[in-house]
Amino acid sequence: MTEWITEFILFFKDLSYAGIMIALSFEFVPAEIVLPLAGYWVYLGDMKLLLTILAGTVGGTLGPLTLYALGRFGGRPMVNKYGKYLFIRPHHLEASDRFFEKYGSGVAFYGRFIPGVRTLISIPCGIAKMNVFAFSLYTFLAMLPITSIYVYLGFKLGSQWEHVDEIVKPYILPAATLFLLGFGLYVFSKRYRRRQA
Repeated sequence: MTEWITEFILFFKDLSYAGIMIALSFEFVPAEIVLPLAGYWVYLGDMKLLLTILAGTVGGTLGPLTLYALGRFGGRPMVNKYGKYLFIRPHHLEASDRFFEKYGSGVAFYGRFIPGVRTLISIPCGIAKMNVFAFSLYTFLAMLPITSIYVYLGFKLGSQWEHVDEIVKPYILPAATLFLLGFGLYVFSKRYRRRQA
């Protein structure tokens, strides 16, 4: 499976930065493969680091917009009917629904850091008709640090870029926990100020 995806990504290499954006627009293509590979291309001198990070961040924003549109214009019936063609599993969607109901529109940012939620959180955002500009901004701001880390590690590891995910994985859960705690404090303080007012 990984080899097939890598070959798919390599197809876009000739398109340079636009190719990175296009590859990441397909939600079934894992960013964990695209971004370190793009970092390797930076290592080879084929691309510039900052432009690669920017292209990856823009692509990482465009991809979720497709699922947002599916949720917004198709609603739950269309997601249930056609989601399987986009590798959307019912239990993943249920988890993202619960996450959205619990934390509101801020999940467009925080949800990107949670494994099992980050890809599909766009659908409940669309179903709830969250403002598309706010959704895009939150997604862009969340994708910027994620993209930077993966591309930079791919660049530093060079020909060993395939091991980036092994380096990052142990830190995902602690980072996600910190983000959730921060978001929880934000929600609590907001509600507290409303009650005081």
